[in-house]
Amino acid sequence: MHIYKSPRSAIAPAAVSVTEMVFANLETRPDEVVLIDGPTGRSLTARDFMDQVRRLAGGLTEAGFGAGHCVAIMAPNMPEFCVVFHAVALAGGTVTTINPTYTAPEVAHQLKDAGAELLVTIGPFLEVACAAVPGTGVREIAVIGPGEGALPLTALMGAPLAGQVPVDLERHVLVLPYSSGTTGLPKGVMLSHRNLTVNVEQIVEIADFRAGEATAGFLPFFHIYGMTVLMNMHLAGGGTLITLPRFDLEMFLRLSQDHKARRMWVVPPVALALAKHPMVDQFDLSALEQVFSGAAPLGPELSDAVGARLGCICLQGYGMTEMSPVSHANPGRAARAGASGLLLANTEARIVDPETGQDQGPGGEGELWVRGPQVMLGYLNNAAATAATLDADGWLHTGDIGRIDADGYLFIVDRLKELIKFKGFQVAPAEVEAALIALPGIVDAAVVGQADPEVGEYPVGFVVRAEGGPDEAAIRAHLEGNLAHYKQLHRIIVTDAIPKSASGKILRRLLRDRLAAGAA
Repeated sequence: MHIYKSPRSAIAPAAVSVTEMVFANLETRPDEVVLIDGPTGRSLTARDFMDQVRRLAGGLTEAGFGAGHCVAIMAPNMPEFCVVFHAVALAGGTVTTINPTYTAPEVAHQLKDAGAELLVTIGPFLEVACAAVPGTGVREIAVIGPGEGALPLTALMGAPLAGQVPVDLERHVLVLPYSSGTTGLPKGVMLSHRNLTVNVEQIVEIADFRAGEATAGFLPFFHIYGMTVLMNMHLAGGGTLITLPRFDLEMFLRLSQDHKARRMWVVPPVALALAKHPMVDQFDLSALEQVFSGAAPLGPELSDAVGARLGCICLQGYGMTEMSPVSHANPGRAARAGASGLLLANTEARIVDPETGQDQGPGGEGELWVRGPQVMLGYLNNAAATAATLDADGWLHTGDIGRIDADGYLFIVDRLKELIKFKGFQVAPAEVEAALIALPGIVDAAVVGQADPEVGEYPVGFVVRAEGGPDEAAIRAHLEGNLAHYKQLHRIIVTDAIPKSASGKILRRLLRDRLAAGAA
């Protein structure tokens, strides 16, 4: 067995909850502004934030939504998202974060599976929320800001909770983000307080995070990347976070300029804009030292182009929801273009040949396996998927094919998993296929990704229609009513049959070969 070890010094994980970790820093700077709503300029000082978290935690407890209960939040990035998240955590509950672009059926699935009893959202999403709740365990919908007919979140504020409700830091499920993992439908990833706190500490150490850092945060907090490296690391590490409800290049650049951002946290499509869009030249980004890209691989050419244009270092890391999310990152002073970086502290890796099961030494290619304190507890309500991804010795089988060079740098070269990455978002082929087959007149379907330098991969659908079956417009209308925007098919190809193995498994490689050959 060849185990790659981290070159970083070991970290002793803090014996505190994620909210206690955040509060420990905020209590040293009570009058500093720590959260700013980018579009409006609304702000919260550290004292304001802690007071709101404690009062909401107390109110949730009084209303029966505290310890042992699950609260769902479906909202864009805004200061109140951070308040809700940490109030649930302080009260000893579990929070499940829902993508605000989900359709009602997608929201309903997550609410049911997570066992949510309270759904927190905003007025513009209230219609979808109300349509999703019937048949779930949700007893109340609370709205941040205006929302006709719904309980205002402020009505849930109560007597401040004095301190953290006792929880098992290693085993209590703090957060349930949903991920397709290496394959299949979205599953609840069970992450503990320890998973999140140790990953914050690991990233702070390798990223050289400094007190006073301000950043414009468009990476969604419902996704583990934004949740950990933006929300929790900036609050716990002495930073200031300016929230953006969605990515807007002009606003992102302006806020980065005005707040003299030292670092940008981005995904590859944004890195592309930073490298090529003419608008970038209109802003003073001279304070910028680093652009960090994650969620999907970033090629060395694009990485170098970003760094050259902005006069800074552009680097990337590797992670997945199941690892809270980071296992590898490039250190700023020793970044390697095209590499996903070095192992974080307390983390180990193996490169395993998927055919032979043999470990590979430096330069050898195989599936990346990772073990460390940031690795998930497992998938909620899905022992089979957990066993297939997380083995008895604690190794997480990532489904990505990579190699590690002689210096310990990881390079991702391919993937075993079926998951499609579109602009950093996960698209599970099985989920789109299920939606397609549910449409009368569709006999069979398969979905694969088509590589694209700007977005990563486009979801492409191959469909077999019955005689007189739905045309492309009808198929698209059906999908738009059932799946989020990033799961929509960019091409629909009608075919006579879906290639399958003797056991009935879709031979996606053959379909990808058709696309590469220019299939119409």
